[in-house]
Amino acid sequence: MSNAQILLLIAAFLVLTVGSFIYYVATWDSRETSLIILPKILPPEAPNLSEGAIV
Repeated sequence: MSNAQILLLIAAFLVLTVGSFIYYVATWDSRETSLIILPKILPPEAPNLSEGAIV
């Protein structure tokens, strides 16, 4: 492979990576994000933070 082909492969990889990250951020809906891990870590008497309880 020539240097130009290697540089094109690197550029294509970077464009694909950055483009997919921008797409992920642009389409991310924080209201759909749920805190699945918290109920497993917190003891039963702890407030339920996934329900939006104020501490």
